[in-house]
Amino acid sequence: MPESPYPMLPVSEALALVLEQAQPLPPAQVPLAEALGRILAEEVVAEQPLPPFPASVKDGYAVVAQDGPGEYPVVAQVTAGQAPDFRLEAGQVAYITTGAPLPPGADAVVPVEETEPLGGDGQPRVRIHARVRPGQDVRAVGVDVAAGQPVLAPGERLGPAELGLLATVGRSQVWVHPRPRVAVMSTGDELVEPGQPLGPGQIWDSNRTMLLAAVREAGGVPVDLGSSGDSQAELEAKVQAGLAQADVLLTSGGVSMGDLDLIKPLLEHAGQVHFGRIRMKPGKPLTFATAQVDGRRRLVFGLPGNPVSSLVTFYLMAVPALRKLAGWSRPELTRIQARLAQPLPLDPERPEFHRATLVWDDGERCFWAHSTGSQASSRLLSMRSANALLELPQDQGELPAGSWVHARLIGELGAGN
Repeated sequence: MPESPYPMLPVSEALALVLEQAQPLPPAQVPLAEALGRILAEEVVAEQPLPPFPASVKDGYAVVAQDGPGEYPVVAQVTAGQAPDFRLEAGQVAYITTGAPLPPGADAVVPVEETEPLGGDGQPRVRIHARVRPGQDVRAVGVDVAAGQPVLAPGERLGPAELGLLATVGRSQVWVHPRPRVAVMSTGDELVEPGQPLGPGQIWDSNRTMLLAAVREAGGVPVDLGSSGDSQAELEAKVQAGLAQADVLLTSGGVSMGDLDLIKPLLEHAGQVHFGRIRMKPGKPLTFATAQVDGRRRLVFGLPGNPVSSLVTFYLMAVPALRKLAGWSRPELTRIQARLAQPLPLDPERPEFHRATLVWDDGERCFWAHSTGSQASSRLLSMRSANALLELPQDQGELPAGSWVHARLIGELGAGN
């Protein structure tokens, strides 16, 4: 068997190369409705104080605090969204609702539960039971946000609270890093679209469906290039189409050492191959390249054809790259520690990323890692319930149950008993 011309890089070295090549995409301005999950590319400063007026914290009565308890005429009422057109004098009160502006002359609010409406004809009156201090139950001007105060910094990820804060300071548009466009193609004469009948030696194309979904889940914009047969002309046309349309190109299959594994030579011709093998199991043939198109750098991941190898290498290498393009300051997968729920065999030739489900144990105060079963790289069932990749060292023998291992998160964590 011919020897590969590519050295087998450690995972950490390969990831460092990928992240060095992946630079944040130029910012774009988008409406708030399109900004959820994006990374902020500007500093946001409040132009006005919040609140811009002294506002009541509760439903009750605006008062002059030094008046104290007693009976008072109710000279007006103020509701939220209404500007008071009067001045409150000593010996008077005004009914006020939560969030309404405090009328001039008033300096405190007595909650409605500390008052008693009084009957009688003519002007309404109320008995005030509580003594309040100046400023009680009043939100002062700028108490939440001062004018000129920075409220969000570049690099922050915009969640619901951050979008609410942007709206609070009056922003309808915001500068963010775009979601990277990711073109996906699968390769192989044996592939058939799901739903079509299989011929002799054919299989349904699962990788493309899987990777398009994984791209969307990772925050990218998927571009479906379809599948290509093992013709060099067809493959080259697909690769060039992907490089023209997207920031990142994902191919699956065609990166091993067979006569029909044509992706690596195509990528060498289109740009620069940074690595063509990686010291890990599964996913050794993973290839990473870059190409210049219209003055912009494109990233290319030649993923292995086996479904598990394809998805594992996508998580470990492509997801951090997509995050870096989208502006994340810490794009790597979250890494935590967990304990093995059962003994696991070790591979003497390569470190292994073992698919597992992590479940929290309240009693032991730790995550337990449960293997998803057979780890064959063709067995996609091993990814079905996995939310983590366990980092098993290259070694002889096995790790006993209860051993601590590092795990990289690829899904949501569950809770146990």
